[in-house]
Amino acid sequence: MPQTQVVFYREENGTAPLLEWLDDLPSKVQLKCVARIERLKQDGHSLRRPEADFLRDKIYELRVGFQGVNYRMLYFFHGNIAAVISHGIVKEDKVPPKEIDRAIERMKKFEADPKTHTYEE
Repeated sequence: MPQTQVVFYREENGTAPLLEWLDDLPSKVQLKCVARIERLKQDGHSLRRPEADFLRDKIYELRVGFQGVNYRMLYFFHGNIAAVISHGIVKEDKVPPKEIDRAIERMKKFEADPKTHTYEE
């Protein structure tokens, strides 16, 4: 199975919300998140619980737990070619609907203009 391309959503100002969020996390959590992103590259659409889960409206979450804290990276698929990671959150009880809505808005912007909204280093 070919690898899934993973890209980070980019805001109009050039920032990548996921990367900014990752920078603020402890280094061990960063490593776990990067490992989860690598699994998404490997397995793409077939990645399932406990590593990933479907939320709603084409939005999925990458799931990372560390010392009792639940970290989530919200993403969506762009056709069969790429997974786009919108942003990350620290989850309390469940992923807040406003965070899913934020990912949906970013998905719409990405689909309208993938080039502008693809983060490149």
